[in-house]
Formats: sequence, C-alpha cells, structure tokens
Amino acid sequence: MAEWLKRPTHNWRESRFMDGIKYAVFTEKSLRLLGKNQYTFNVESGFTKTEIKHWVELFFGVKVVAVNSHRLPGKGRRMGPILGHTMHYRRMIITLQPGYSIPLLDREKN
Repeated sequence: MAEWLKRPTHNWRESRFMDGIKYAVFTEKSLRLLGKNQYTFNVESGFTKTEIKHWVELFFGVKVVAVNSHRLPGKGRRMGPILGHTMHYRRMIITLQPGYSIPLLDREKN
C-alpha cells in the first residue's frame, strides 16, 4: 500500500492552516488588545471565521469566544506602464475565554 494512503486524511488541512497563517501582528493596537485576551493574526484571505476558530482551538488548545476579521487591501505596484497589486490578506482578531492564553505570544504582554 502506498505511504500516502496510510496517513490520516486531515494532514493536508493542518498543513493548509499552518501555511495560511502568515504571522502574528504586533502593532500598538494589537499589544493593547493582548491585555483583553485578544490575539491578532494575518491569514490568507480564503479562510473563514469558523475555520480559523476551529484550527486555533485545535492547535493552541484554547477556547475561542469570538473571531473578528477585516480584509486589508493589497498595495498597488507598478512595473513600467503596467499597474498591478500585491495580494490582499485578512486580519483576524481572536478573543479567548478568560483563563486561556497562547503561550508563545504571552511574552509580548510583559
């Protein structure tokens, strides 16, 4: 039997999620939101709120109360006479239940 048939079927979804999260955002506003137990991430624009909630709960072992998002436009880029755009992305603000935290990002609170 082929090796790829033996693997669980959800691995491609997990890798899609990890590839979809670009990075955590550390702006003045996002650092202020850390005090309210809210974390900010930039993700690929194809993800929905329910997908993000499910995967954050799965990977970080936390309970998500709410997910807010907004779409950030791509910037215009010009190469000679051709005008193009960079890819747009989605910013997610994830609110966790009291008592939960994402350990890698807690260092930024202090």
